[in-house]
Amino acid sequence: MKKFTALFLAIILAVSLCACAGNQKPAEAAKKLTLCLDYTPNTNHSGIFAAKEKGYFADENLEVEIIQPEEGTATELCAAGKVQLAIDFQDYLAPSYIQGLGVTAVAAIVNHNTAGILARKGELETPKGLEGDKYATYMAPIELAMTDYLCTKAGGDASKINYIQDYPTNAAEALSNNVFDSLCIYYAWDGINAEMSGEYDFVYYRDYDAVFDYYSPVIIANNDFLKNDTETAKAALRAIKKGYEFAVENPDEAAEILISSDETGALKGREEFVKKSQQWISKQYIADGKSWGYIDPARWNAFYKWCYENKAIETEIPENTGFSNDYLD
Repeated sequence: MKKFTALFLAIILAVSLCACAGNQKPAEAAKKLTLCLDYTPNTNHSGIFAAKEKGYFADENLEVEIIQPEEGTATELCAAGKVQLAIDFQDYLAPSYIQGLGVTAVAAIVNHNTAGILARKGELETPKGLEGDKYATYMAPIELAMTDYLCTKAGGDASKINYIQDYPTNAAEALSNNVFDSLCIYYAWDGINAEMSGEYDFVYYRDYDAVFDYYSPVIIANNDFLKNDTETAKAALRAIKKGYEFAVENPDEAAEILISSDETGALKGREEFVKKSQQWISKQYIADGKSWGYIDPARWNAFYKWCYENKAIETEIPENTGFSNDYLD
């Protein structure tokens, strides 16, 4: 009788388990997203690669492919809907908003602008020193307007700056070889490289006028994606935010993740440089901001207002255009 009872109970349990299993919904397939970098992998991107490596995307049931732009810019690919997320810079985004491209900046990667001008030691105590320089540039109208403005504000004659449409792969090397005399760089990369190579002069844009504390770089998103798949956009940014917060607390490991994730192989053999860059920029991701990713409307608007008033752009960009904090938790 005991054997019969045990067998009966075992059958009942098996049937119950099968019934429960039959009632369970299959696991929802991970949503696939593509994020396009603005350039080859560097420490601006470390939080994104950390989010992938540490499983933060997977935790949000996302499968994220990270690519580099091959045809057109990252912003053009994003606006066309070929990628959902991309990276660009507030100054370079101005024409996109004027043209009505459907993208929105949804997170600031770095809290304060780290761009400025690099020159040989002793030649750029202030932007007045740009007089007579061979200045390497992509010839973007906003950069030229800012450079002229800073030189003039410092008491120089901006008409004496010799703009050359070219840009070196190694800024410090180009300066030391007298190919150019000055150029705009981002300190976390070319600035740290110059610091490790010798002595150079560097001035931050924002130190000479607070209006130049604009956002560079930022994560942008396709507007249709934001409208039609809002929760996925928020999930992606939650994961990316965790990635950057991880990089803040673990700069060396974040650098190692970046190096191992770089499929170009360009960072191999440059471990010391990448780690120094990462140690520096990890302090800049949040800095004194409210939280990672937050875009201050006053700073965003002030920069575009300056651009229009100083004829760096021909069409005024209305306040609160082109960015949103609504997708950040």
